[in-house]
Amino acid sequence: MSQPLPQTVKGDSASERLQTLGLKLPVLAGTTYLVPHRAVGSTIHLSGQLPFKDGELLGQGVVGRDVELETAQELARHAALNALAAAVQAVGDLDRVRIVQMLVFVASTPDFGEQSQVANAASELLIEVLGENGRHARTAIGVAGLPLNTPVEIQVICTAV
Repeated sequence: MSQPLPQTVKGDSASERLQTLGLKLPVLAGTTYLVPHRAVGSTIHLSGQLPFKDGELLGQGVVGRDVELETAQELARHAALNALAAAVQAVGDLDRVRIVQMLVFVASTPDFGEQSQVANAASELLIEVLGENGRHARTAIGVAGLPLNTPVEIQVICTAV
């Protein structure tokens, strides 16, 4: 059994912890072809999230060639923040979000091999904000390319508590 990470960000609610981190959930919009989330029973599937902020993609390139590990980690944290915004759209309140599974896609060179380190940054954000409700099953996958040449895309499955 895995050991829980200590709750390092203080606050009585997920919203307070998000504010303590100096973060704000962005507003997400659907497109002609997709919506930010879709519920099937009590399970909520979130569309893949890229590291957009205020309509601008925060980075492009391939990790291990054009993008350093630390930059990819920051991009992953921002994509996870966007996923939290989609989850809140679905359940109505950050304190009701429980992350079930996260898939982290990293556009990386074949020899990079540290996709899990990129994913850890996103996992840490979810746990910092949601506490135990942020702990999740996870897969980190290296891929040849992602939409808009972004280094990171995150897909999440969650539920409401």
